[in-house]
Amino acid sequence: MGSLLRMILAPFRALFTRLGAGGGGYLCDRCKWDYGDACRRPERPNARSCPDFKGR
Repeated sequence: MGSLLRMILAPFRALFTRLGAGGGGYLCDRCKWDYGDACRRPERPNARSCPDFKGR
């Protein structure tokens, strides 16, 4: 029964993490510099670490 529940909840867990609510996801989604040409780092838009990161 536990595996069925995990299978049902998996898409919701992935969405939760992707939206940044789970502490995961990419920094660029939450960064002050994520607009237009403000950021030219090669890691953008999928940075997991960045020395220029500033939260919004």
